[in-house]
Amino acid sequence: MDESRSLVERLAAKMLSVGTWVATAESCTGGNIAHRITLVPGSSAWFKGGVVSYTNEVKMKVLGVPSDLIEQYTEVSHQAAEAMAEGARRATGADFAVSTTGIAGPTGATANDPVGTVYIGVATPDKVVSQRMVFGTDRERNIERFTIAALEMLLANV
Repeated sequence: MDESRSLVERLAAKMLSVGTWVATAESCTGGNIAHRITLVPGSSAWFKGGVVSYTNEVKMKVLGVPSDLIEQYTEVSHQAAEAMAEGARRATGADFAVSTTGIAGPTGATANDPVGTVYIGVATPDKVVSQRMVFGTDRERNIERFTIAALEMLLANV
């Protein structure tokens, strides 16, 4: 079985058992997390929706990420991932939200963040957390790895 499908099925069971909702805010995964969620039948009972915020303009206008946060920390940071997750939670009315921002590749590396870097944020009713991970340089593989890591982190915080 596909690893992401198994994670989504576990997430669905958890969300349905407590009657809560989830949303996504994706940059470097380009909507792949939302796509994986909606492949599972019945996801409309616990998935509110998602925002693909590929540009800073969308991060700021739709998700409410402050421009000074992006200027100070960049859009690829713990702070941006956390603000994106909280923005998705707020915008959709979901109980939980997960976000991804990073560098899938093959270009875009910085001195601090090589290709394959992702920051994942999770917003819950009680907290907002983030994690930085670094994978390889293959774009398609990175998007899938980022997706799985985000689903795992979301599941661990629900």
